[in-house]
Formats: sequence, structure tokens, C-alpha cells
Amino acid sequence: MSENAYLSVHSLTKYIKRKFEADPYLRNVFVKGELSNVKIHPSGHIYFTLKDDKSRIQSAMFRSAAGSLKFKPEEGMNVLITGDVNVYESSGQYQLYVQSMQPDGVGALYLAYEQLKKTLAKEGLFDARWKQRLPALPQKIGVITAQSGAAIRDICSTLERRYPLAEICLFPAIVQGPQAAPSVVRALELAESHGSIDVLILGRGGGSIEDLWAFNEEAVARAIFSCRIPIISAVGHETDTTIADFVADMRAPTPTAAAELAVPSREELFERILERKRSIYISLSNQIKHERKRLTTFRQSYPLQFPERLYRPFTEKLSGLDDRLLRSRNELTANRKAEHNRLDRMLSFYSPLQRIKEEDRNLKLVNERMTRAIQSELRNKTEQFGSAIRMLKALNPLEVMERGFSIAYKDGTVANSIIGLEIGETLQVRMQDGIVESEIKSITMKDEEEK
Repeated sequence: MSENAYLSVHSLTKYIKRKFEADPYLRNVFVKGELSNVKIHPSGHIYFTLKDDKSRIQSAMFRSAAGSLKFKPEEGMNVLITGDVNVYESSGQYQLYVQSMQPDGVGALYLAYEQLKKTLAKEGLFDARWKQRLPALPQKIGVITAQSGAAIRDICSTLERRYPLAEICLFPAIVQGPQAAPSVVRALELAESHGSIDVLILGRGGGSIEDLWAFNEEAVARAIFSCRIPIISAVGHETDTTIADFVADMRAPTPTAAAELAVPSREELFERILERKRSIYISLSNQIKHERKRLTTFRQSYPLQFPERLYRPFTEKLSGLDDRLLRSRNELTANRKAEHNRLDRMLSFYSPLQRIKEEDRNLKLVNERMTRAIQSELRNKTEQFGSAIRMLKALNPLEVMERGFSIAYKDGTVANSIIGLEIGETLQVRMQDGIVESEIKSITMKDEEEK
């Protein structure tokens, strides 16, 4: 067979891929199975294996489709999938490309709700230690809900009926649809930046889980948790429970109930004031009776019936202290006067002018002694310096040369002996005013010269 009859691997794979694409039964297929080897790529793509008890198929869900998922695919989850089957050319494997996915047996929104609830509970966002107490008598009440609707009407009418002193500040928000969650987050931020809101009511009327889904979004939950204003969540009816209800500082079954929780009742306040008034009246009456009884007891006491006997010992003691004070004053005055006379005599004996003259004479004597000592020391040092100069001058070899002496050098070293010198060598002779070179003609020992 000719070599041209053989197909390349790439050509064969492309042919099979075209077959897959041409088969209408492989488009928009509905498959159910169990997720395995789930990998969520940072780019947003999801790769996994879809399997049952007999087979498995590699699957991919690209970011454009994965972005619409309300839940997070997890290992072992049973799902219902819609997608296309095609060939991945690089590996030559057929693969399921997923367009939509939902949990098998439970709704996608409910699964997403449970997953987020579990995550936030693990992080501690539902813990009671983070819950803020509602103010007893709020001055400004913020309301985050739709600008028009039954919720805001119910809240306003309830607040006006129960506690008309409170000021209502509406922060309108979209509470349904894809833009609801960002709108609620912005309203929370705006309410917190207002700076004077005492309590916030976050709510809307009832509806399906899809209608209430904005209050199950993670962004809304974290915004509620971060808000420093106490928040009452009132989303839906009494049977509806959202993530916002768990994160908020208090949950109310309806918007009307939230308004009742936010403020005290006017009738209850009046009753509390009257009760406090009665309590104060009874307390003061009992106190007055008690003080009157004490006053009667004091009036009938022995000291108050004979008051002069009460202060007589103190009068006698005061008189004795007065005598002691007078004696002490006289003694102190006499002692101070004697001391003053003694000091006056000493001051007249030691005249300040006489002391100054005497110290001046002492200062002149000290100056004269110091001058003589310095002059004597200076003469001694001058003589020592002159002696040292004369000695240095006597030892200076140049002075010796001036008297006719010279110094012989051999190779830069002083030749102070004939040992080591040979006839014919050249010596450098340093004289007073220069250096001459001389050649050794003869060498005579000192002993031979004496002979």
C-alpha cells in the first residue's frame, strides 16, 4: 500500500472531532452523575470527572458558564448537567463540555445557601459574642429597603404609633434581582458613614428563595458583620430564613416586628414612668419616716437634754491649752531676743569691711608667692633647656666635621673599621660641605702604625 494512504494522528483526530460535531445526539445532552477530581482553576474554569458505578467521562466547565453557578461544585456531589460532547484534539480524548449544572435532588440555590452558611459559621460570623445590643431609646433609626413598597410603609406606621420621637432615615436599596446585593452593600456603607444612626432595620417583604436571594449573598453578609451600627434583619415572612438573619445582631420575623423591636412602646414607656414615679414616692416617704424617727430619738437623748455637760470638758481643755500657748510664746520670744543680741555682738566684732581688707592682704601675699615660684621654675627650665641644647650640639656629627673630621661610607654603610676593607675599593667620604670618593691605596693596622 502507498505511504500516502496512511493518515496522520492529527488528521484522524480532526476527522473524529468532525463526526462528534456533526452528531446531533451529542449536542445539548443531559447527563447525571457524581463529581470526582474537581479542580477549580484560578482563571475560573472548572475541570472534573463525571462518573457513575460503571463509567466516567472527563468534563470541563469554562468560566463563562461557571460564573452563573450559585453553588460550589464539590467532590462526591451528584449533579444534573447539560452540555456538548466533543473531542479534545491535543489528547485525542472525548470530553463533556458543560453549559449548566445543578445539584441532583436539591435545588442549586438551597445548596449554595447551605454551603455559604457552613463557611460563615466556621469563620464565626454567627457567634453571639459579636452581636451588638440594641439601644434602649434610639434617636435616629435607619431603614434599608425598597423606596416604595409594603415594608417601608409598615415600618414607618409602626414606629410612628409606638415611638414618634424617633427620626426615620431611609437608605433606599434594590432588594430583588442581580443588582440587589451590591445595592444593599452600598446602602449599608452609606448608613454607617452617616454617623448618627442608632439602629438599622434591613428588610423587605416575603417572596420565593429567588426573590430573597440578595440577602443570602456573601458580600451582604460580610457588610452586615462589618457594620458598627446594630442591625435588625427582617427579610420575608416568619418562615423565611436568610444568611442576613444569622449575621445580623437581631432577627425579626417581619418588617413590622423589626420596628417593634427597634423602639419601645409609648404605652409601655408611660407605664414605666408611672411605676418609677410610684417607686420614688414610696422610697421618699419611707426615708422621711425613718429620718423623723431618728430626729425624735436624738431630741430625747441625754446630750441634747443637758447640752452644757456635753461641751464642759472641752471648755476646760481649751483653757489649759490657751495657758500653755501663752507660756510657750513668752519663752520663744525671750529665746529669740537673746539669740538676736548674741548675733548682733558677733556682727559688730566681725566687721565685713575688716574681713575684706584682711582677705585682700592674703590674696596679695599668695599672688607674690606664686609669681616668685613661677619665675624660679622658669629660670630652672631655661637653664635645663640651654644645657640640653649644648649637649646636643656637642654630639652633632656635623659639628665634629667642622673641626676637620670626616665620615667614610662603604656601600651606604659607615666604615668604622679596616676589617672588611680591601685595597682598590672605593669609599665615599662625607665632609662638612660635601662627599668625595677615594680609592684605598694601602691599609695599615693601628699596631703597625705605633711601631
